[in-house]
Parts: sequence; C-alpha cells; structure tokens
Amino acid sequence: MRKYESAILNTLLDQYERSKSFVGANTHNQSFSKKITDLFPDYADDAQYELFCAVNEQVQELERVSVITVKRRKRGKIETEVISSVSLNLEKLSEAYKLLGRQPKSDRNEEILAILNRYIDSTPLLHNFCTEQIDRIGCNKKPQYSDDLVKLEEILRVLSQIESVDEEVFIRNFSVRVLGDSKALEKIRTAVESILCEYGDYSDREHVLENLNVVSNPGYVYVKGKGLITISGQAIDLGRLDGDLGLSSALLDNIEEVSVYASKVITIENLTTFNTYEDEDALIIYLGGYHNSIRRKLICKIYEQNPDKTYYHYGDIDAGGFGILLDLRAKTGIDFVPLYMDVAILEKYKDFTKKLTDRDRSRLKNLLGGEFDTVIRYMLENDCKLEQEAIVKK
Repeated sequence: MRKYESAILNTLLDQYERSKSFVGANTHNQSFSKKITDLFPDYADDAQYELFCAVNEQVQELERVSVITVKRRKRGKIETEVISSVSLNLEKLSEAYKLLGRQPKSDRNEEILAILNRYIDSTPLLHNFCTEQIDRIGCNKKPQYSDDLVKLEEILRVLSQIESVDEEVFIRNFSVRVLGDSKALEKIRTAVESILCEYGDYSDREHVLENLNVVSNPGYVYVKGKGLITISGQAIDLGRLDGDLGLSSALLDNIEEVSVYASKVITIENLTTFNTYEDEDALIIYLGGYHNSIRRKLICKIYEQNPDKTYYHYGDIDAGGFGILLDLRAKTGIDFVPLYMDVAILEKYKDFTKKLTDRDRSRLKNLLGGEFDTVIRYMLENDCKLEQEAIVKK
C-alpha cells in the first residue's frame, strides 16, 4: 500500500478505535473524518503540484474500493477535483484492515484478555492487576505497562512466580528458570517492580526484587549492638565493634550461636535509620523493607536461642510499615511489638508528615479492624503518614 493511502487509513482507523463507537458505548451514529489538509498540509500549496496529484490518485483508489468516502470542494454546483475531507466507511472496516495488513484492535484486545484471564487467579496481586487491566480494556484504554503480547505474558509469568521464591536466587538464574533467557527479566524489570509496588504490599521499589529473594549479588544481613555471634567456632562480639557487621547469605548456615546480652531485639525497616539508631540495650537488625528468607532465617535463629527477649519492629508509619510488621509476625511466628509507630509520634513530628495518596487511604482502610485502628483512624482523619527517617531517635 502506498504511503498516502496508508496514512489516510491508519489515521481514520486510529480515530475509530479511540471512539465510543468502538466499544459500543455511543448512542448516536458517529462519523470519522479528517480534513485532507490536516493529513497533508502541503496539499493546499500550489507549489506542491506533484503531491496534490499523488494524493488525489491514491484517495481515488481508496474511494474505488469503498473503504472511504470523499468530500470534494464545489465550484457552484459542480464538484471539483480538490478534496476537502475523507471519511471512514464503517461498513467496510474489515476491508480497510486487510488493505493495511493491520490487526483490528478488537482482535488484539481479545488476545490480551485471554492472557490476562490465564493469570488472573495465580496470586492475589495478579488478580488485582489483571482485573484492573480488563476494566481498562472495557473502557477502551490500553493495558498498563505493555500491550505487546509477548512482553505482557513475560511480565505476568514472572509475577506469578516471584512471590513464592523461598531461597535466594540470582536474577539471571531466575530469568532462565522462568523465561528461558538470562537477560529477559532485565528488559521487563522496571514494569515488574512497578506492578509489585502498585498492586502489592511492597513500598521499596528499589529493593523489591531483593526482598523477594531475587538478587543481583549475594544478600547481606546487617546487625549491630549487644550480641555475640559464633560462626564456624569463631566468636564475634558486636558490642565491641565500632559500627555494624554484614553477614552474607553464604555465612548464615555457618552461624552456630547468637547470644543477645540485652533485653531487646529491634528490626529496622530503613537503612538510614539503622545507620543512625543507637540503643545500648538492644541487638539491632536492618530489615531492608520486607524481610526476605535471608533476614528471616537469621531472625528465627536469634529468637530460637533468645526467646526471653522482647522483639520490636521499627518502621514507617504508613500502610507499608504496618504491612511489613504484620508480615514479619506471620512468617516468623514472633510477636513483634511496634516501636515508635503510634499517634504520639505522629503528633510530635507532625511538621514532617506527608499527605496520603488515594492508594495510601485504600491500603490503610484495608488494615482497619485490628490493633492499629487508633493510629490508622488518626492518619485518615488528619491526612498524614510519616517516614521513619524524619524521626530523631538515639
């Protein structure tokens, strides 16, 4: 198909596919037209006679096969060869698509819907994501992140498996396992991370894959404070170190004993707070947002050997922070106590709070009916949340 024919048909079909008529929501007959000078501005330029003739010839061909109708300028009652506008013939849509070799949007939508429905019940997160994309298609909107069939299926395949990774795995190995290509996950990584944070209870996009045990490099657990760790027969007194200790995932199986000589064990959500927080009566662990299996393994070992200590979690005062605390309890079986996550802290640091987003409100409302009701209702009523970095505690 020649370029002017292609430009005309593609423009008119784009116009049609964006319309209410396409989804059957229009109660009136719509027409889809374009002024020829909007399509080809030089058509009206007397100096562009060759373009004028070529456009006329190609419009006549489209008119001959009835995929468009043409309105021409009149001189008195006589129609001239000068074209005013072109309109799509809705009775010849299939012929128009065939001429272009273009897949109808309705056919493409059916293929996208089939993929979404294949994954919709895989996980709660995918149920939320796929349901919203199906609704978007019903409203004649593109699905988020990708309408490329191959890319969309790859994204959904990764999401269907990534939340059930039990042991730390390198991102390239996970990519081979799920997608059959070591580099494929990196190409869709941004979309995967965004969907996890938008539709799941994950707040730290930068580290969300790591928190789900999919890592670029070996994971580390950072600890400091009052504890004695014995690794392969060698004891390390954390209290005598001027700073924290990073334990690689490879070392965790070699830890024989963790003795806490303090009354508290505190997990901290954010690295900045972990680095600045001091407590002379605690062993402190950097949780890094959601605890992955590496951090959880160490926490459980500490609890098994020190069940008489009080276990605290110190996180953001937002839906993500409460979600992390609840998840930490559920997956370790330890009754963590929230630390600095109450109304008093919100009031004390009210000048540093941020306003809630619509998603914040929705997530907070889903947490109502439990032990955090007092602080959650305060947050909803006062339109506020607080990141722990704003809290000065030493």
